[in-house]
Amino acid sequence: MKDIHVKSITEAIAAMAVQACCQLPASMRKSFETALAKEPSPVGRNILGQLLENASIAAEEGIPICQDTGLAVVFAELGQDAHIVGGDFEDAINEGVRRGYVDGYLRKSCVAEPLFERKNTKDNTPAVIHTRIVPGDSLRLRLAPKGAGSENKSVLKMLVPADGIEGVRKVVLDAVLAAGPNSCPPMVVGVGLGGNMEVAALCAKRAAARDIGSVNADPRYAALERELLEMVNKTGVGPQGLGGLTTAVAVHIEWAPTHIASLPVAVNINCHAARHAETVL
Repeated sequence: MKDIHVKSITEAIAAMAVQACCQLPASMRKSFETALAKEPSPVGRNILGQLLENASIAAEEGIPICQDTGLAVVFAELGQDAHIVGGDFEDAINEGVRRGYVDGYLRKSCVAEPLFERKNTKDNTPAVIHTRIVPGDSLRLRLAPKGAGSENKSVLKMLVPADGIEGVRKVVLDAVLAAGPNSCPPMVVGVGLGGNMEVAALCAKRAAARDIGSVNADPRYAALERELLEMVNKTGVGPQGLGGLTTAVAVHIEWAPTHIASLPVAVNINCHAARHAETVL
């Protein structure tokens, strides 16, 4: 049994919050550089160049890539042979978010209650925490700050099996067209298939937070990822919605078993600042 102290969790989350908000993942930066070489639109090339420059300034000066530093979404994979000691697991994560956002001078965007008072919690807590128990004795933490511009364009459709692949294509295409410039493209499109209502949405969120260049382990879904990316980039939405070939740099799919009468489809879009950071304790 391996002991993992809550202090280590808090410190890791605090560091990842700043890293994710201020440093564009290397795979995302590379995708911009690749897109820049292929983008036929002069406006599109100019925007891609500005996004690369913005990412460089943010990294060099330690300032956020975007002013919307989002809600802190944390994916935790806790090994069943690990033992959390020294305090409460979720409290440790939230303390890390608090330190990262307060001490790192990141924008606090969380309100305590969604409808009536909407008072800011002033430290960006609580985090949105998704925990899985997995084999092993380590703790893998991935923090993916999620801004509202892209999150507000999320879509969930409860299709039926007869809708098939064509139905999935339509849901994804409609979501991208509805998002347009509001999701700050070039985007990463996360698609969740199967499960039920909430599982499909969670699959889409996990897909949106995947590294650029990763592919679905199932070759059928990997082929569908490539097909959907080509379809999305034929829309002409382009960088920042001003036209061009580069509407998205990736479409990622995650799936789950589902009911015989269901085909849930969820779409969760990440903006050009597809932020995430990961550590293993």
